[in-house]
Amino acid sequence: MAETFTLRVRRYDPESGDAPYWQEFDVDLEPERSVLDGILQAKDDQDGSLAIRCSCQAAICGSCGVRINGKSSLACNTKLSSAAELSQDPDGKITVEPFGNMPVIKDLIVDMDAVHWKKIQRVVPWLLPEGDPPEREYIVDPESMIDITQSMACIQCGACVSACLSLEVDPEFVGPAASAKAYRFVGDPRDAHTEERLLDLAMDPHGIYNCTHCFACVEVCPKDVAPMNQIMRLRRRATNDYEIKDPVNGYGHEKAFVDLIETYGTLHEAQLLPRSFGEGSLVRGQTKPAAVKQLLANTPTAIRGLKSGKVSPVKVFWHHKLPDQKQIKRIYHEVEERGERIELNLYIVGESGEEEQGAMSEDTVETS
Repeated sequence: MAETFTLRVRRYDPESGDAPYWQEFDVDLEPERSVLDGILQAKDDQDGSLAIRCSCQAAICGSCGVRINGKSSLACNTKLSSAAELSQDPDGKITVEPFGNMPVIKDLIVDMDAVHWKKIQRVVPWLLPEGDPPEREYIVDPESMIDITQSMACIQCGACVSACLSLEVDPEFVGPAASAKAYRFVGDPRDAHTEERLLDLAMDPHGIYNCTHCFACVEVCPKDVAPMNQIMRLRRRATNDYEIKDPVNGYGHEKAFVDLIETYGTLHEAQLLPRSFGEGSLVRGQTKPAAVKQLLANTPTAIRGLKSGKVSPVKVFWHHKLPDQKQIKRIYHEVEERGERIELNLYIVGESGEEEQGAMSEDTVETS
């Protein structure tokens, strides 16, 4: 049975010279119908100038991405009833806005070329194999492709780009979608430029180390690609497999963090900063000219830590170890002796035969 839902749509036409404004539309549809159905009904019956991009209406093409009640979503994949229940409006009005982090062309349509596709192109989104191509096709064992199936599931809707907090702060950040696309080729055994790709992304100050682990891209992805997880996998490949020492101290920060936990069992925060600048080493962190320069630049942070009591002169030189620290070291040594890192792709493996493949949102379990 049809019900009445109110859509509160953000309207904006840059060419008109007018400021953005809100317009409400009452639509009569069954609760299980989508927000896109509501928008299209409003466009057909009330205002034909309302603009939205859409195509398949089946959550495959990714064209109808918008923000619904502040969350980046596919309009065709969001039920009216669910959107009304999650509305923060006391009357249950469904707020619909264009994607964030991208310029608006009109109403709910954003310029994907200006941001999303520009960043995808930046990571060279095609295979770069070695030598001449074969007469027919490249043959790859299915098992060797499991590692990249999650990143291959991306439909390029741009929801993660819209939700990315790092992009809000740094528009030059490569972004979650492009990073996931990059891992699709970094993990492909047919690609012959893995190290070059990782060097490019690690040495770029706006590259993979600019992610702040906010999980926003993971939460909004309609296909469980989990872009942040792919960024972390790129980092593991860059630091562990190729030991790429980047200018933004991603390598040093990871090594310092891991070594401190191995040594003390808990994080020695007073040493984390100098060790990070010194590529993981405390001595190098204190003596390396570039590291000293970075430490001096972060003096205000250290002063705030001293004032707040988070850091004290005593804590700088002494940090207690956990009573069972030997057990933690034993775990470290067992993992390091395995020789290779094994990542189980839960996107494919799953934990229940009854669940559809790809239903799990978790990416991998790193066992080394």
